[in-house]
Amino acid sequence: QVQLVESGGGLVQAGGSLRLSCAASGSISSIKDMGWYRQGPGKQRELVAAINSGGSTNYADSVKGRFTISRDNAKNMMYLQMDSLKPEDTAVYYCNFRLRLRTSPFRLDNYWGQGTQVTVSS
Repeated sequence: QVQLVESGGGLVQAGGSLRLSCAASGSISSIKDMGWYRQGPGKQRELVAAINSGGSTNYADSVKGRFTISRDNAKNMMYLQMDSLKPEDTAVYYCNFRLRLRTSPFRLDNYWGQGTQVTVSS
């Protein structure tokens, strides 16, 4: 019913920048919350940044001041601008949307993208 597709990952040197995108397609009524998560090698998945339907954002302490999350409601898209990247930012980055389907407008459903690899070399 709904697909989330991330793009923009890759290999970058420390200090560099990348911009991740997440596009949602399908029978979507509205998207409430959007978030970026990451899972590094041997680590648990963690929240990187989130943005709600009102535009309020929150960030993990480790990325504050370096990453910026944004959304385009008209296009059902979310972005993560990552600047001053560090080797410890290396991970698979996943997008997550909490949304309402056109067929179930009163229920919130949770969807994940397939992940995109970000590798930061020192």
